[in-house]
Amino acid sequence: MYFVVLCLDKPESLGIRMENRAAHLAYLAANAANVKLGGPFLDSSGQMCGSMLLFSCPDEAAARALLASDPFLKAGLFESVELRPFRPSVGVSLE
Repeated sequence: MYFVVLCLDKPESLGIRMENRAAHLAYLAANAANVKLGGPFLDSSGQMCGSMLLFSCPDEAAARALLASDPFLKAGLFESVELRPFRPSVGVSLE
């Protein structure tokens, strides 16, 4: 089952993002079997201001557990986090 994770950074938190970015990317790489797609949202000046991730997990509990260990979440970077079930219909094959 797929889940989209939408995260918006707290205002003025680019420093927190940059301090934890290497650990975040390493965490995603270590969980590549479950992380199918990801990247930052950008503000009008091109600065990173949030994240979008696509997880493949057996159920919502597993997706929430994967998210809970993300270094960005642990560092308190996000103002909001939304996890939603997702069914791909068009585009790149995720198999």
